Amino acid sequence: ATASDFPSMRIHPDPYGDHRRAPRPRRKRRPFKRFWQGLILAFLAFVVLTVTPVLILRVYPPPTSAFMLRAQWEAWRAGKKDYKTSYRWTDFARIAPAAAVAVMASEDQLFPEHHGFDFNAIEKAWERNQHSRRIRGASTISQQVAKNLFLWPGKNLFRKGLEAWFTALIELCWSKQHILEAYLNIAQFGDGVYGVDAAAERYFGRDAARLTRAQAALLAAVLPNPLRLRVDRPSAYLLSRQRWILHQMQQLGEDAFLETL
Repeated sequence: ATASDFPSMRIHPDPYGDHRRAPRPRRKRRPFKRFWQGLILAFLAFVVLTVTPVLILRVYPPPTSAFMLRAQWEAWRAGKKDYKTSYRWTDFARIAPAAAVAVMASEDQLFPEHHGFDFNAIEKAWERNQHSRRIRGASTISQQVAKNLFLWPGKNLFRKGLEAWFTALIELCWSKQHILEAYLNIAQFGDGVYGVDAAAERYFGRDAARLTRAQAALLAAVLPNPLRLRVDRPSAYLLSRQRWILHQMQQLGEDAFLETL
């Protein structure tokens, strides 16, 4: 007997076999994986966007700084049509050694030794500020370069975090001499006056290479507040700071101190 002899025993093909597919297994949703992927991509983009200008400015002088742009914006908002920025980059070799030593003596005497942060000064400033209305900072020259070049004024944690990040970057990518060179060129010495060369010409009628020790110390003395302290109209307080800086320069030993960079 064959299957043809018994029709009820014939094997019929599955009518849905050629059209219906087996259900696919459901993929597990991984929201945390996508979150971490996005976070990693955002961090990589942040690194590229911040490291690139630091590397460029290692070779080329900055055409301006965030601090200068902000000052120009504020002057425009205040209606100061005659406001002008006096800024001219000058190579380190064309700046009087006294000017370099003066700013270190005034602002950051441990500059040749630290790696961007003076933690002892930060701790002392924190303790002092807890009991004083007059807030004092402990920013190194490296931190001031990072802040003036790339950032805006502020005390919030996000802004301070960016300052720390850029400080670490320039300490890693730049030499100490280049950091000091940048500081001497972008530091503000008066209203719209940036850099020792522009300041030397404005206040003393000479270029930065011919600054005397006394002139360099006077310029460095205004750095804490260049809008309130005037090089062209020095107060008794400013002159006392100048004398203190000159004494510190002598104590540090100018030529030997520069050789440590």
